[in-house]
Amino acid sequence: MKAKKLSGNSFRNLLPFEVEFCDKVNIIYGDNAQGKTNLIEGLWLFTGAKSFRTSKDTELVAFGQQKAELSLDFISGGIEREAKITVTNRRNAELDTKKLKTASALAGNFCAVVFSPVDLQTVKDGPALRRKFVDLAIYQLYPSYAPVLKDYTKAVIQRNALLKSMDKKLVSNDLLDAFEEEISLLGKKIIDYRIKYCSHLTQNASDIYRELSSLREELEVEYLPSCPVEDLAERLYMSRKTDVFLGITSVGPHRDDLDFKINGISARNFGSQGQQRSVALSLKLAEAKTLKDITGEQPVAILDDVMSELDPSRQAFILNHIKDWQVFITCCDKANINPLKEGKVFTVLGGKVKE
Repeated sequence: MKAKKLSGNSFRNLLPFEVEFCDKVNIIYGDNAQGKTNLIEGLWLFTGAKSFRTSKDTELVAFGQQKAELSLDFISGGIEREAKITVTNRRNAELDTKKLKTASALAGNFCAVVFSPVDLQTVKDGPALRRKFVDLAIYQLYPSYAPVLKDYTKAVIQRNALLKSMDKKLVSNDLLDAFEEEISLLGKKIIDYRIKYCSHLTQNASDIYRELSSLREELEVEYLPSCPVEDLAERLYMSRKTDVFLGITSVGPHRDDLDFKINGISARNFGSQGQQRSVALSLKLAEAKTLKDITGEQPVAILDDVMSELDPSRQAFILNHIKDWQVFITCCDKANINPLKEGKVFTVLGGKVKE
């Protein structure tokens, strides 16, 4: 997997640009708020996923403009391909001149792994961040996952609205029956996807963490459903009284989590900051390894201002693992990427990208 050329117009604060990348290391250098992260954000959108910075597509369009346009030439499976994205109040996409139904349909064609400072919080923050990590990874492997998750989320929102109105006795249980049937059906599919993916991820993460810790520590990663998949419909029904009181749906894959243990002890509760960051690093590198294992393609690596957040030993570990990949690194301090001896450097100043 190689990104060859990225161009754009009216995207974020970037002036119209066209940049050609090298196959090894591409460094995007500049001070804060100049637009360097916007450049790799535009690249990431071609995975079919939403931005890793915002859930609102309208924020991607330059101030005062009606739409943003992006185009990417890339190589996948040895074949040259071209994709285009247009952003208004939503994203629309084309692949090899063919219009796609949704931008998420790009998933599986251009694969990348993005690592930003927020990923260092994966272990110690709440379960929503860990679920997002798993879901984004699954999108790229199984494009059919996106509509399932979207429909599931919509059904949960509708059930929650009914639960809140039931407190005022405005709806019947028949409506809840219908939504719970849909939540159960879609929820089981989501859990199956996640279990299938995590069965690959966990072994890769454990192997990488063992190497990162110089064979001194063992990492266990476990997917934790909020209830057994076969019991989801029954648990939804049994939790109605509590859910009406709380106004939320308390069981289902939107409540699932990942658990991390180092030598049998909870990394979240008892791990040091260094151990927690090592787990986060292992997860992201394992995500890339899993993508390659399943698709046969090495994904593009995007490191957004993450090197400055890591100590020298972890910086070296990442650089050692990605030395044979195509990688994009944003940074404010060139000293963080001194070990990289070959590649291209792009400077971003005031929204202008230049080599």
